[in-house]
Amino acid sequence: MTREQKDNLFVLIKSLSKSEKRQFKLYVGRLGVNEDSKFLTLFNILDKLPRYDEAAILKKGIVKKQQLSNVKAHLYKQILISLRLNPSHQDIRIQIREQLDFATILYHKGLYKQSLKILDKAKNLAIVNEEKNIAYEIVELEKIIESQYITRSLSNRADELTIQAKELSQQNVVASKLSNLSLQLYGLFLKTGYVKNDQEHQIITKYYNDRLPVYDINKLGFREKLWLYKAKLWYSFLTVDFLACYKYASKWVDLFYDNRDMIVLNPVFFLRGNHYLLEALFYLRQYDKFKETLSKLEEITKEKKFPLDDNIEGLAFLYIYANKFNLHFIEGSFEAGLPLIDEVLEQLNNYQNRIDEHHVMVFYYKIASMYFGAGNTKGCIQFLDKIISNKSLQMREDLLCFSRILNLVAHYEAGLDYNLDVLIKSTYKFLIKMEDLYEVQKEFIKFLRGLGDIYPHEVKKEFVKLHKKLKEFEDDPYQSRAFLYLDIISWLESKIENRPIGDVIRDKFEARLKLA
Repeated sequence: MTREQKDNLFVLIKSLSKSEKRQFKLYVGRLGVNEDSKFLTLFNILDKLPRYDEAAILKKGIVKKQQLSNVKAHLYKQILISLRLNPSHQDIRIQIREQLDFATILYHKGLYKQSLKILDKAKNLAIVNEEKNIAYEIVELEKIIESQYITRSLSNRADELTIQAKELSQQNVVASKLSNLSLQLYGLFLKTGYVKNDQEHQIITKYYNDRLPVYDINKLGFREKLWLYKAKLWYSFLTVDFLACYKYASKWVDLFYDNRDMIVLNPVFFLRGNHYLLEALFYLRQYDKFKETLSKLEEITKEKKFPLDDNIEGLAFLYIYANKFNLHFIEGSFEAGLPLIDEVLEQLNNYQNRIDEHHVMVFYYKIASMYFGAGNTKGCIQFLDKIISNKSLQMREDLLCFSRILNLVAHYEAGLDYNLDVLIKSTYKFLIKMEDLYEVQKEFIKFLRGLGDIYPHEVKKEFVKLHKKLKEFEDDPYQSRAFLYLDIISWLESKIENRPIGDVIRDKFEARLKLA
């Protein structure tokens, strides 16, 4: 990513809609002195530039190089103030925080009664909307004011506020511990992926149990339950317990459907919960439930009451389209899924400043897999190279490993075996370094390394041998996850039967439907 694209001010300005830009100019123009201000002139220059270019800015002569950073910082602040005043950004959290700010100003002016009245309304609003951190902050200010301005029986009021503060504090502590655990488990999953053996399983289980706070499910509110289900979900993903993943992702999503106002207040968590539910259903190959859940998610994001801002639009695209790919992978309908690729690439360009590089690379892996399934090995290799050649990439190690494995398969399929030995050696070294070598991968690499010594008429026999070996790992709780990223079994069957891999996967899918 270039330096220009990383300039925070430039990225912020380019993210503004036409109405937001218009409001900003009205905001800074409310006083005549701002009309020719340096920061407004800088705004207009940056708005017109196709990319951030400091030399072009300085050439305009509005500021000296030494002044530019200060003017940029001031402009950045003014844009944020303008956005905060925009009704479209006035969510419930901002409204509560604004009321707290007003009450604080009144308190400092000695208008205690007015301050307490606003605080009481803001506190009730915070509690109803599960904003307990702000509610606790409000109670603490109420305690300070009550100690200086006696409005009722001080002893009763003191007891009331003390009990309320204690309850909110306890709830916040539980929520904080659960959210910490959830985030830590998610971080482990991003770094290493699924556990690979009993030893890793024991380490993760101890890590999880040591950090899981004591709780009474009947005393937990919406927010605490949400973090609890998230923590349990990530533990289930790490330990490859997809039934448990489905269970806790379902509880997560149902929590929102049972408290529909929370969908509007917490759309990001609603979207993420649905994404993980779909991921669990994908791994369990629950086609009907997967299709129904995806359809329901798409419908609800199109409803008028569903909040859409830049962040939510980006996430909705990310989760819906990732699972549209997965739907084609379940069905084996790779050729039918090819039009998705252009749609995704266009949207990735639109959301380039809002979607992190990890998720972009995950899309690239899905695109490569779609091309591979459709028989376009050239397209597959092209997108895998974008992942493999990215030296600064921070993404799950297991995805990096399987990108290289799929790259080997694609090169073999494309007949590009002139440098296959070099690819095999580099892949093997990479896997050893990452400590992520499954038995499935070992057998597959051993097979590819021996291909050069096999006569053409014996290749099919070797495919059958490898297929038999790998089938032994299909039900192994640790080895089977290798097939989640690359369906080597179906690829081998396609080589043995001399059929496209898409046809093999599609036949399996149709057979499962008949049994369902």
